[in-house]
Amino acid sequence: MTAQTTPPLAGKAALVTGGSRGIGAAIVRRLAADGADVFFTYARAEAEAQKVVAAVEADGGRAVALRADSADPQAVRGAVDATVARFGRLDILVNNAGLIGMRGAAGYDMGDFDRLYAVNVRAPFAATEAAAAHLGDGGRVIMIGSVVADRIGVGGGAIYAATKAAIAGMTRGLARDFGPKGVTVNNVQPGPTETDMNPADSPHNAWLKAASPLGRLGRPDEIASLVAFLAGPQSSYINGASLTADGGYNI
Repeated sequence: MTAQTTPPLAGKAALVTGGSRGIGAAIVRRLAADGADVFFTYARAEAEAQKVVAAVEADGGRAVALRADSADPQAVRGAVDATVARFGRLDILVNNAGLIGMRGAAGYDMGDFDRLYAVNVRAPFAATEAAAAHLGDGGRVIMIGSVVADRIGVGGGAIYAATKAAIAGMTRGLARDFGPKGVTVNNVQPGPTETDMNPADSPHNAWLKAASPLGRLGRPDEIASLVAFLAGPQSSYINGASLTADGGYNI
């Protein structure tokens, strides 16, 4: 008879912003597989969100989807409140929701500039600020940044890269603020990753594959594995770090 082991996140409640597809969906499924009850937000993709819920439930887990626009800080704070109302607690916050905006500086639309910062920078801070009252000793805040914070590699990425560099800086600052409570704050920086919106066979990905020592894009589950580690008990002495998962793209 095989001994039963307790999942590492059993009894924990998590909130993942932007969890309906791609890396976010993989994070939702992995945290649920590790035993957490998972609440997640989505902006528009309701059908995809319900597929994620169904997949988690089919595997014996629990997940709840909520439509919330991360550009609206009140919606982000409301998602924190909804998580606590549903599960009675909040232990893990994953700030995953984000926009990609690749455009040259000439004639850059300031409305697009503001929305990129609203979703990529303001929303993570709003969610973390709202979560502060609920996260206790052993709590986790995990940002999803990007390798573009360190190396852009292509033109047109100035503003997007600036938002992800802001996340790295915010992570360090929040780690100082939350550390005395026993809560860690860390940042995962994915490299080029294969998703439904960025298929590996897309022509523009050829040069990204060539730039990687592994010769391929990452998979969402590989990013989710790092998030799950940071969410778990074995990462308790990692704090304020930006951890890159890019297959060597940035070396």
